[in-house]
Amino acid sequence: MSSEVNKDGKVDKVVVLKYLKSLPAPFIVCKGKRNLAQRIKKIAEENNVEIIREDELVERLYEFEQGDLITEELYEITAGILSFVYSLQEEK
Repeated sequence: MSSEVNKDGKVDKVVVLKYLKSLPAPFIVCKGKRNLAQRIKKIAEENNVEIIREDELVERLYEFEQGDLITEELYEITAGILSFVYSLQEEK
């Protein structure tokens, strides 16, 4: 999950990504703003989902709809984040 924080320090937007080997690219699981973003973040925390703050990426991903595959221009940055998340999971 990637999030964007507003000036008050609260999560303002979130985008949840998932990668399946059977698909050509990660896809948008869900996204939300303001109160919905807070609820998604809470659910993610309760389920030990890694949360990465990446404001620029969230802005770009927020243009997509739920279920959309990300575009090639976002592969590199998304791959870096997913690699980081997977390395954190392996450490646990």
